[in-house]
Amino acid sequence: MKILAVDVGTGTQDILLYDSRLNLENSLKLIVPSPTMIVRQHIRQATRRGEAVALTGVTMGGGPNSWAAEDHIKAGLPLYATPPAARSFNDDLDKVQEMGVQLVSEDEAARLPESVCRIELRDFDFAAIAGAFAKFGVALDDLTAVAAAVFDHGNAPPDVSDRQFRFDYLDRRIRTENRLSAFAYLAENIPPSMTRLQAVAQSVRQSAQAALEEVPLVVMDTAPAAVLGATYDPLVRQRQRVLIANMGNFHTLAFRLRPGGIEGVFEHHTGFLDQPKLDRLLTALAEGALTHAEVFNDHGHGALIYEPLPLPLETDDFGVVVTGPRRSLMHGSTLRPYFAVPFGDMMIAGCFGLLSAAADLLPDLGQVIRAALQDTAAGAAPWDGN
Repeated sequence: MKILAVDVGTGTQDILLYDSRLNLENSLKLIVPSPTMIVRQHIRQATRRGEAVALTGVTMGGGPNSWAAEDHIKAGLPLYATPPAARSFNDDLDKVQEMGVQLVSEDEAARLPESVCRIELRDFDFAAIAGAFAKFGVALDDLTAVAAAVFDHGNAPPDVSDRQFRFDYLDRRIRTENRLSAFAYLAENIPPSMTRLQAVAQSVRQSAQAALEEVPLVVMDTAPAAVLGATYDPLVRQRQRVLIANMGNFHTLAFRLRPGGIEGVFEHHTGFLDQPKLDRLLTALAEGALTHAEVFNDHGHGALIYEPLPLPLETDDFGVVVTGPRRSLMHGSTLRPYFAVPFGDMMIAGCFGLLSAAADLLPDLGQVIRAALQDTAAGAAPWDGN
């Protein structure tokens, strides 16, 4: 059995090729630039050459590519985009046009002069990943499943805050199925409002074509995937209750976990956080005192408490568990952070979470995947809801 797991972030895309014939810690791994960073580089190169740019493809993650697009327009150069590609910058196409992006149809994009630099947007490029592995003699023509994680705000209605829409979605998923793998879906079951997850599924099918036509595809939100992966750290797995914070480049999401489910959660924008504020928020989440308004009114997404019983952070050898690329924000924290290293590798935590979620969504594969995860991590996680 081979499963390709790809965790797409803002800075990097972290790739794990799980092979059931090998010990999990011998899995092949790649840490490479994220798709939005790659697109950013392409746009910047076109800007330096003085070329117009046409963006096609599907909706993908924003951030660096959006900033490069803005700089390109400020340089006085045309930037065209088809509607799906333009929604990478904002779901409201009127706001995209206000940036100076010129919307075109697929046919109009195809008829643009050859001098226009064409860039295809997508969060998942199977051909590029397969090509990278092929350089080392590893073929991806016999995959059993594919799993991919991206962050998706969801397509909020025009009169609804995208931050509130995102947090209402988190709340619904937890109340419907109280476990971290509730944020994972088979491709055919992705909610219509989760447009970036939908675009990932479309990209997988288009870029892989026949190679993955019959292969199951699991997609998941990045932060729950990273937190779920962090639970496989051997020290973390010894806890019956635990608070884990994923410090992403753009978003910080913390889950309070107990046997069988989620006790509480908050999500904020990492750029609005420093160590003192993080300590206050995490302490309040552990105490069951954190309110939605406290986070939302500070430009975050929000907070919810499902179990008011406080979680003591001072009784064991460490307090809060931390993962993610911005984990250094917690250095020196009074909460005695523990920096989780599931299977010896923090960077692949999201991929381990994807594998765990795939075990829940693909019952035919679940026994083998769980055996690999649990044998190596010494025991079943008490937070998976099973």
